[in-house]
Parts: sequence; structure tokens; C-alpha cells
Amino acid sequence: LPVIVKDKPVNNILEALGYMPGVTNNNGMIWLTGASNVTIILNGELTNMPLQNLYQLLYTTPVDRLKNVEIMYSAPAKYHVNGAVINVVLKTPTPLDGLQGQVRAGYNQAHYGSYGGVLAATYALKDWTFDLNYGLTRSKSWSREETWSNHLYDGKRAMIEDDMRRIGQNWSNTIFASASWKTFKLTYNGRIISDSKSRGLSSGTLGNFTNAYNMLSPVGYHNIALRYTAPFGMTVGGDYTRYSENRSQSLFKDADYLLGSENRQEINRWHVYIDQQHQFGKWQLNYGTEYQHSRDHSSQHYSALSDNRDFDDYLNEDVASFYVGTQRSFDWGLSFNLSAKGEYYHNKYQHNWNFIPQFGATYYKTPKSIFQLNLSTRRIYPSYWELHGGTSHINDYSTVIGNPELQPYIQYDAQFNYILRQKYIATLYFQYGDKATVQLPYQSPEALNLVYQTINMNYERVLGLNLYAPFGVGYIWNATATANVMNRRAKANHFHDISFDNSKWVFYGSLSNSFKFSQNCPVSLYVDFSYISPSLQGIADLSSIWKVDAGIKWQFGTNRNCEFDLKADDIFNKWSPTMTINHAGQDYQMKVRDMSRNLKLTFIWRFNGFKPKDVEIDTSRFGTGK
Repeated sequence: LPVIVKDKPVNNILEALGYMPGVTNNNGMIWLTGASNVTIILNGELTNMPLQNLYQLLYTTPVDRLKNVEIMYSAPAKYHVNGAVINVVLKTPTPLDGLQGQVRAGYNQAHYGSYGGVLAATYALKDWTFDLNYGLTRSKSWSREETWSNHLYDGKRAMIEDDMRRIGQNWSNTIFASASWKTFKLTYNGRIISDSKSRGLSSGTLGNFTNAYNMLSPVGYHNIALRYTAPFGMTVGGDYTRYSENRSQSLFKDADYLLGSENRQEINRWHVYIDQQHQFGKWQLNYGTEYQHSRDHSSQHYSALSDNRDFDDYLNEDVASFYVGTQRSFDWGLSFNLSAKGEYYHNKYQHNWNFIPQFGATYYKTPKSIFQLNLSTRRIYPSYWELHGGTSHINDYSTVIGNPELQPYIQYDAQFNYILRQKYIATLYFQYGDKATVQLPYQSPEALNLVYQTINMNYERVLGLNLYAPFGVGYIWNATATANVMNRRAKANHFHDISFDNSKWVFYGSLSNSFKFSQNCPVSLYVDFSYISPSLQGIADLSSIWKVDAGIKWQFGTNRNCEFDLKADDIFNKWSPTMTINHAGQDYQMKVRDMSRNLKLTFIWRFNGFKPKDVEIDTSRFGTGK
């Protein structure tokens, strides 16, 4: 990957991952072709941080720290991850390097301007290695949604139009620090969000509404982890996580106060594991166990004017598992890994045993042709907040409610890859989510009320073929083309009081181009094109979307230790879909506007040899805004 992105206007690992074959960066969200979900780990270790925090860490880590990236469609159980994995391997500093680092400052102009800075530094001394990454960002966001709800109630249709604008702002502090001594490693990662406030401004058929959200105290996420690797193949580790949030909501119609609430969430989570690995000739045997306990104290209290139910709940959750696995490489070209995990899950609503098998095989006789087969299973759990069944009002018409009956669901994935000449990749894939979840609007037949609630469907299934090909003309033009054809199907017998069976063929295509004027030119350009045909999400149909991104990178200074990057994402602002629901009496449309176009300017200064070398990123379950 460092070689792939050396001429691209990217300066952090999160942006760089989007240039890996088969990896898509969709507005900062990382997806792997053929996998229903992907977990990003660092140096082979699971970070146990919420997805938003992990992405923030990758965004603040300079791409110069990157050594390589490993993609595993079916990660062995010893990684404590089910399903696909992207392993980001960072360079390890040595005492000869001294103190190395990078300072970055940037400005992002979308509807409003946001700005921030990052300091990244590494240092090694004898058997010690230190790593620090600190980022400070001031963000201000704006989004707009226009909706048309042709609501059937009491035998009549009522058209309810609404134009919603959302404005938010905050200060975000992200910290990652680690200290290693020989085979001991202590890591802290945290994120503190302060001065966080947002407003929803709604105008339409039912009047003008203002929904004000304020964090009454800084949102805090803190995780500390300790890991030890013994010389006889044993690894022991554990971590502790604390998350806290205290948010208030006030809903007004014009100047009249309608209701208010205060939402609190405090989570304490402990996680320990032990792994053992043995080598018997060419066979490797690994086994281990892990245990996680979390205690979630969440509450929601409404003002006296509201009829909504208050709650103040403790939710204890336990997950325990044991796995055994093996792997082997044969001289005639086949290598494989196989593992099986038994998992026990328990909270006050449910408890169950899960069997999670995993298999990955590669046939690699010559570099001309490589064949890969991967099978994986994983269990996906709902957010803590949704299980409490709380209620949140968007306006006088739209409501978000939790679901204590929400069940974890099982996701099955399979991929077959053919790699030609280590450049061209064809991926045939299949995904099946048994009781997969979805949150979509539903027009209640009992009142003029639009309900958002996460529910379990019967299943969601995807069958597809992805083709990836790089090409170009010397150093002048380098390009990659991706074409992905898939059939998506979602079925639910009980979507509230109706059923649906929605399927559609979908096409995704992209073309990435980079240009240089000469081989050693300090300036490089890029232009990317992306398109998705009409798609679906549960009962809803989504319109086609497309975008054009462009950028320029200029390196200068002594040994090119300074850099300017200018990026324009979604220049024509077309990467936002229209959602339509027209089935079983439901008649609803939402148009998302002005959420993705932005212009980014970044300056980078590397000190003491911290420079690029040519040779050498689980959904979050935290938060009350579900």
C-alpha cells in the first residue's frame, strides 16, 4: 500500500486504505468487497474501540507510519475477530532513528468549515518503544433531508411534508499512546468530545420545530490494554473500557416548549484473553479462550409535560468463548487455516450458545494464478441503547424507539478469489444475514406518527461478482478500475404489521486515476469516478448515485519533508440517494441533500527523517443517539 499511494494526495492511513484492491472508502467508512463487514486491527491486535474512535485514530495516523496491510477474508480465531479483517501493520522504530514525528494541520470546507491538527511521534530506546498520536479537531456539520409522507390513517391519506436541516458542532480530542518493553505492551486510547451541541430545524405541513441537543458534560471514551507474549507461544492480555455520555433534548414548536429529556449512558467493560500456539513440524495448532463482561447503566428521564415512559436500567452482558484452530502449508501450493469457536452470550433478555466456524484456503503454485476460498461466520450484537427501549422525538410526527426484543443475528460470508499475475482480481461472493437488522421509517396505522425502530428481518442475502484491474502508461498515468455486479434481497414476514420481499440487481463501478508530469516531479494529480445503480435497503428502494473526486499533492522542502494536499470530494454533490418506500400501504420518500461535497487543504511537516519510503481500518455499540 505505501507504494500504491505514494503519488496520491493522501496523508493518513484511513484515506490510504481506500486504494487497496477490493477496499472501498465511502465517505470515511471502510468496506471490503465480498464481505458484509470488515474489522480493522493494528499490528495483529484487536483495538476494542468503537468504530468511530478507530476511524479517528487511523485518520490521525500518518501514512508514513504504514509498513504494509494484510487482508484476511476469513481471519483465524486467534485474532479474536469473526469474519473479514484488515490488519494495518505499522513500522517499528529503532534506537538509531531517534525521535521521529509529523505535524499536520488541515481545513475542511463543506457547508461549514472545520479545522484541526495532529501530532504523531515515535521513539525507541534500548528495549523500549514509545508511540504517541494526538489529534484536536473543531467540527461543524450541516445536513438536509426533505421528506414526503403520504400517510394512510383512519381510511384517508394525509400528505405530510417536512424539510429538516441539522447543524452540529464539537471539539474532539483523540489520544493514542503506547509503551512497549520487550514483549510487554501497554496501550491507552481515548476520545473526549466537548462543547458538543446540535439542532434540528424542521418546517413543513405540521409547522416549525426546533430540536436542540446538548451534551451536559464531555463525552468520554477511555480504553487501557496490557498484552504479554511469552517465548513459548503464549499470549495473555486484557483491557478495560469506560464510556460516558450525558445528553439533553428539548423540542419546541415555534416558541412553545413541547417536551424535554435527559439521556445518560455509562458503560464499564472488562475483557481478558489467553492464547497458546504450538508448532508440530509444518502443522500449527492454536487454541485459547476469552471472556468479556460489560455493565451498562443507561437512563432516560422526560420532563413533566411528556407522557413518555422513563427508565433507569442496568444491563449486564457476558460473552465467553473457547476456540481451537490449525493451519498448514504444503509444498505443492495449498495452504489453509481452519478454526472453530464456541461462544456463550448472556444478558437479562436472552442467552444462547453459538458455534462459529471459519475456513480459509489458498492455492499458490505460481505467481501467475492464485486461488483463494474463504468461509466465515460471525455474531452481530445490537447497540446497548436500543435494548433499553427508550424513545426519542425528532419532531411532533417522527419518533425513534428502542427495541428490547432485538436479537443478535448470525452473518455467513463466503468468497472465492482468483488473482491473475498478482494484479487482476476476480471475487465471487455470497453473504447471508440470518435475522439481519434494519432501521427504516414506518407509517403507523394507529396514529399520524412515523416510527423508526430497529427490527430483525427474516434474512438479507447478497450474491455478487467483483472485478479489479490496474493499468496505466509508465509513470505518467496509473489507473485502477473496479466493477461489482450483485443481487441483493431482503425479506421480512413481520416488519411491524406488514411483510416485504425486496430484491434488485445492483452495479457499482469506479475508476481511479493518478498523473505525474515527470518521474521525480514533486506534484501529482488524481481524479476518481464512482457510480452505484439503484439499490435497496430493507423495504426501501434507493436511487442511483455518482461522484467525482479530484486532488493534487505537492511535496517540497529538504528531502521533501513538507507537503501540501488539496482534495475536492464529490465535486458535483451527487453522492446522496433518494429513498422511496411504496409497499403494503406505505408511501414515503426522503431526499438527502448537501451532505458529501467538501474541499480539504492539508499541510504536513515531517521532522528528523520521518519521511515516506517507497519500499517496506465492529460497529460501535455505544451512544444514546441510536
